[in-house]
Amino acid sequence: MRLTATELAAWGEAYGAALVAPAVVTLAGDLGAGKTTLVQAICRGLGVTEPVTSPTFALVHEYRGARSPVYHLDLYRLRAPNELAALGWDELLGERAVVLIEWPERAGEALPSSRRALTLAHCADDAERRELQEVS
Repeated sequence: MRLTATELAAWGEAYGAALVAPAVVTLAGDLGAGKTTLVQAICRGLGVTEPVTSPTFALVHEYRGARSPVYHLDLYRLRAPNELAALGWDELLGERAVVLIEWPERAGEALPSSRRALTLAHCADDAERRELQEVS
């Protein structure tokens, strides 16, 4: 679906409000496609009231949602999936939490098969919209 920034935010909030922990959601897309913006909207839907920022350098941010913890991971700086252990990967995925993962391709085969996959892309013919795809 092709969405404006406002529509994407509304979609993300509704998506977050419907998520039930435990859940793993991956967000793939090019730099600047809006992954962190979508994570912020999903977090609002999950009841996170604190500012949600990109964990590019910290790699993991933890937030308090209304119904469960929310972990936001940015794997962009990972060089190989074996570096996931240093993040507490198995513990994060084992918790009753919502885990939102940007740059999921960096995790390789370590991603759970039960994840929900979202992809964001720039629309070549409309700079104001993003193409959002959900792969179940």
